Amino acid sequence: MMKCPNCQSKDLGKIGINQYYCWNCFIELSIAKGLIHTHQVEEDGTLSSLDDLFAEDERQLS
Repeated sequence: MMKCPNCQSKDLGKIGINQYYCWNCFIELSIAKGLIHTHQVEEDGTLSSLDDLFAEDERQLS
């Protein structure tokens, strides 16, 4: 079971192919090559990467 690297919640909703949304901390997650990429949804709907806040081993899909 995948969990959010930010808040460790398992309350994730699927919003697209390999794209998820964390209902606990409201960030968007995408998966590429076994790595979770984290994004903050801005007010205008664009995404800002949050990957630099997490070590690569924290973002590994387990």
